Amino acid sequence: MVTSCKQSLFLTTKINKAPPGTSPEAAGEMAKQQIEEDLAALGTNSVDMLMLRDSPDCQVIQAQWAVLEAALASGQTRAIGVVNFCESALGCVLKKAKTKPAVNYFMLHAGMGPDAHGLRTFGEEQGVRTFAYGAIGEPAPSQELLDKGALRKIGQAHKKSPVEVAARWVLQSGAALSIRPSADFALGKGPSRPGILIRAGIKERAQLFKWSLTDDEMAQLDALTSPDGNPTLFSSDGCPGNFQMP
Repeated sequence: MVTSCKQSLFLTTKINKAPPGTSPEAAGEMAKQQIEEDLAALGTNSVDMLMLRDSPDCQVIQAQWAVLEAALASGQTRAIGVVNFCESALGCVLKKAKTKPAVNYFMLHAGMGPDAHGLRTFGEEQGVRTFAYGAIGEPAPSQELLDKGALRKIGQAHKKSPVEVAARWVLQSGAALSIRPSADFALGKGPSRPGILIRAGIKERAQLFKWSLTDDEMAQLDALTSPDGNPTLFSSDGCPGNFQMP
């Protein structure tokens, strides 16, 4: 067993949502058991971050968060965060949290506005940083976004693709960013030549830190009002407008 994560990796694992009707006590036990199982499967004594998915039951959230706080105290993780927490879910965990979430992982792309309908300000005012996914849309790339004249014009000025411009906008706003190595994805669909596309995509994404948008370009993208989106698209029924699998 390794005692810590390699410095070249940042290792995270997400706690599964408790099934509807699960008691807070049972949900806490499920979280505790999953942490042990995940560490064993990964062959490590600790990860860099444990992340909690939301629940429509505030007491379930609080019970599971207490388990993550215990894991933090015991050294099983270096940090704890949340996934797709809308304002009500985030407010719930903050009511009893001894340690605030380090990050809230939610969708953010141009067209939604840099504040993600107020969720970003709400969290960051409490010290919860933004970790964004879906820079080009979810649960599939948004063609409306990628066809935007602003993204294409800005991309041409920097010799970059609309995908790169969309990702750079999120990064330059100060958020951490999770991005797919290929724009060829949708529900149940991945790249037809995954090895080639993923290697090329990772190389391209790594270049995001070597160039920047101008203040005027950032302002143009900040001002876009479409395509809009729900920052907590993949939340539980406890948050509004969540995505339902067909």
